[in-house]
Amino acid sequence: MPQRTGVAGGRTLAGDTAGRGCRLSTIVLAGLVLLAASLWLTGHLARKQGLETLAGEGAFRLELYVAYLQGVLEKYEGLPELLANNRRLVNFLQNPGGRDRIEAFNRYLETINRISDAADTYLMDREGLTIAASNWQAERPFVGRNFSYRPYFQQAMQGRLGRYFALGTTSSRRGYYFAYPVRQGDMILGAVVIKISIDQVERNWGHENDIFLVTDPDGVIFITTRASWRFRTLEPLAAEVRQRIKTSRRYPGAELTPLAIEGEEECSHGRVITLVEPGAGRRSFLQQSVFMPQAGWRVMVLSDTAGMEKRVVRAQVGAGVLFATGVMLLLLVWQRRQRLAERYRFEEQNRHLLEQANEDLERRVRERTAELTESNRQLRREIVERRQAEEKLRHTRRELIHAAKLAALGQMSAGINHELNQPLAAIRTYADNAIQFLGQGRPDDALWNLEQIGELTERMARIGAQLKIFARRSSGRMEDVPLHGVIDGALEILTPAIRRDSVRVEVRLTPEEIQGRADSVLLQQVLVNLIGNAIQAVAGQERKEILIRGEEEGARVVLRVRDSGPGIAPAHMARIFEPFYTTKEPGQGLGLGLAISQRIIRQMQGSIRVVPGGEGACFEISLQAVGKDEEREDR
Repeated sequence: MPQRTGVAGGRTLAGDTAGRGCRLSTIVLAGLVLLAASLWLTGHLARKQGLETLAGEGAFRLELYVAYLQGVLEKYEGLPELLANNRRLVNFLQNPGGRDRIEAFNRYLETINRISDAADTYLMDREGLTIAASNWQAERPFVGRNFSYRPYFQQAMQGRLGRYFALGTTSSRRGYYFAYPVRQGDMILGAVVIKISIDQVERNWGHENDIFLVTDPDGVIFITTRASWRFRTLEPLAAEVRQRIKTSRRYPGAELTPLAIEGEEECSHGRVITLVEPGAGRRSFLQQSVFMPQAGWRVMVLSDTAGMEKRVVRAQVGAGVLFATGVMLLLLVWQRRQRLAERYRFEEQNRHLLEQANEDLERRVRERTAELTESNRQLRREIVERRQAEEKLRHTRRELIHAAKLAALGQMSAGINHELNQPLAAIRTYADNAIQFLGQGRPDDALWNLEQIGELTERMARIGAQLKIFARRSSGRMEDVPLHGVIDGALEILTPAIRRDSVRVEVRLTPEEIQGRADSVLLQQVLVNLIGNAIQAVAGQERKEILIRGEEEGARVVLRVRDSGPGIAPAHMARIFEPFYTTKEPGQGLGLGLAISQRIIRQMQGSIRVVPGGEGACFEISLQAVGKDEEREDR
């Protein structure tokens, strides 16, 4: 009987082992499928989110770029028509006269060109011959050259404003041309042309990860922040288009070859293209475009997707690591359970065999088995308790992270609300003043108030950008800032409060033109907070005075704001710069002004503190002096 039992047990054990191996293979296969699906879903979601973020940033910069281009064109669009109505041009076209008269008119156009800051200004007769030009003293002047083949001249001779972009056949420089007919009654005598340079457009809009480009109606790239792409195309040009460009001499000498685009993928935000560049290899870009109907241009921005692809890979790697960690933990638990089960079965078999041999041995085996059983039960309880403790720990961590996010969001929201209150009050005052001035027939004063509203609105937009400061370690652009201008701007915002409370403000700067290294808008915002607090501090005092002093102390520029108020109690000194800590009456402040001011000054490599002693309260701001950091490094 024992022998048969052993054989049956062996067969059962072998069958269990085979079944477990089959189940393990199925689990591994399912895990691999689940891993592949998780990696694909993670990559898809990360790429989608990355494209949305990249598209939002690109669309914002593209909108700014289009507005900038429109502003450049609109600046000169009306100038040719204004010149065409000048009686002097009409008389000159009717009677050019001799050499002295032509030279005098050339000087006249040269003066107009210098004042308007255009590239060239010239006058053409009805045959397209240039009879006077602002560049008459240049090495290759336009005078005596015929440009009748240019479309802008042909459009002007049809009685309308001519527009055209091309390379100058004489100067070989890029330019945008405006031409307008010069009339005597209903007869067109010629055309006056203004050429503007667009080189500055490319220099002003270079970006590390973005490529801006503008194509003409034929699809030729003529403005781009990537110099090697100039006068190339996104797609091959038809033969008739090439012939038309060649006839108009629009791009003399340009080959007009298309860019090497290997792949395109349409998406909701534009399209993703893959370019092959010599020396740079394959690069993918998100292409977004806007059409400018008045010029017939298409403005595009290509945002490099390399950073996004790296984030997708990191997300997939992170998901894979998490998945692998989870699988390893499950395998460890499963293996431990299998070992415990095997151990238990082995002990049972031994107990039955030893029962046949000796009663005393059976008693000891039973005792030992009971002990092991209790140990196993205790071990299982410990595993359950440990899992519960780990789950509670994870839940607590998630709650702490969520609470920290809510606290940061509350501080940023309250801070931006606090920073916008004073400009809003100033805007309301300027608006009321403008209404009163218009009612009194004083349009100049009303216009000045409206201009101030425009400046404050722009300043409020800059204030809104401070949300980025809370999201990353960027302190804005540091520059050489004249303190007098910053102080004047802050006092201008607070003028209504100063007048309302009859506060006397005195500014002393030594020297008068003292400058410091800072961000002018952020520094002005700090001064608005400090001076505004000083105005509230002296409101109930008999003597209402605020003294603002600035001077150089070694390699630093020190700016002090002192008021004649009651001062700050020693008990409040240690917490005066803490967020949401205030000594004001309820409704008069959130306790964020000084905390935000301290953060701004620190980001500008400066410091702010309360100067103890003396009358009232005195806040001291220390900034880096202009040019003093280089001198200190040399020493």
